[in-house]
Amino acid sequence: MEIIEELGELGFTSNEIKVYLALIRVGKSRAGRLSTECKLERTSTYNALKQLLEKGVISYVIEANERVFYAGASEKILDIFKEKEERAKLIIPQLNSLRKYEKEKENIMKYKGFAGVKTVFNDILNTCNSEEEYLIFGSDNQLSTVMPVYAQIYVARKDKKKIKARILIKENVRDKTKKMSKYTKVRYVPSEVISPANINVYGNKAAIFLWSKNPEAVIIDSKDVADSFRSYFNFMWAHSKE
Repeated sequence: MEIIEELGELGFTSNEIKVYLALIRVGKSRAGRLSTECKLERTSTYNALKQLLEKGVISYVIEANERVFYAGASEKILDIFKEKEERAKLIIPQLNSLRKYEKEKENIMKYKGFAGVKTVFNDILNTCNSEEEYLIFGSDNQLSTVMPVYAQIYVARKDKKKIKARILIKENVRDKTKKMSKYTKVRYVPSEVISPANINVYGNKAAIFLWSKNPEAVIIDSKDVADSFRSYFNFMWAHSKE
């Protein structure tokens, strides 16, 4: 369930996630009922409730001399993100001041897992602008299939920046790609073209995604490599179907 992974990345522990989602499902609840609902020991439930209260995402009222807990507005989660962002902004200058020398820029960076994949897609968003298109090929629409919640966030951010894209997609997933962004052009290649990876070319970079059970991604920061992939993409585009 992707929402569990998303909450985990926002800093929620496993028990906090169980209790928080239970409160959203059942509405107001006493700690004892939550303990049963979440299949947690009382102590673990109380600790999770305490931490959720500190995060500001739940509240409670007193009824018959007992605390009755309830989940606050879901938008409260945004406050957690904003607070973390502000903290990060404060420590970045301190971290930079500790550098004794500027490390040579890495040309190849590898990322693993869903969090790693998001890092790469965020790099695409941060690198691209409305003046420059980026290219995608070898796609089976995996992002929407494997990470549907993040896919919606990604597309919304991409459209907000008016980033143009061209995508080569396999013919067998044509029906799944009818509702594309107005900034995106699509063409189709034969379904027999088999590849477990897909490639995104943007700026002077090429990102290669391997959509396995535990997805991986590699960014190659090289103008020569990016230009080579662009040349290959344009050849494929010219021989593909609309």
